[in-house]
Amino acid sequence: MHAFTLQDEQEFDPNKHVEKILGRVGEGDFTVACWEPGQVSPNHCHPDAAEIYFCFEGGGTMKTAEGVTEVKPGGFVVHPPGEVHEYTNGPERTLLFRVRYGADMVSRKVDWPTNPNWTAAPQDIEYFEKNPIG
Repeated sequence: MHAFTLQDEQEFDPNKHVEKILGRVGEGDFTVACWEPGQVSPNHCHPDAAEIYFCFEGGGTMKTAEGVTEVKPGGFVVHPPGEVHEYTNGPERTLLFRVRYGADMVSRKVDWPTNPNWTAAPQDIEYFEKNPIG
């Protein structure tokens, strides 16, 4: 058994969102994700893992090829393996609980427009050349 209080596990950083892995079970892990106002994730996917976000406090929007969905307390979003998504936090601190499960948790990034220091890794370029978006 694993038991946590998300508020006790939260860690915020004004420079980037924080994803703190709390534990692993089988082919998955569970994380507390902490976001300051306005922080944005890279536009990315997990080719071999599903990802589920549950909003505990705060909220923002999740963008996929299907459109933009509001993420608010009590709501959750499920991304099947390979679905490209980008989270943008709203005007207040946000606390999300994330579960990933699958053969490999690796993340492949398409881009990260809000991070001027980001550059694509060769593995990311190769993945999206073989798996074009859309």
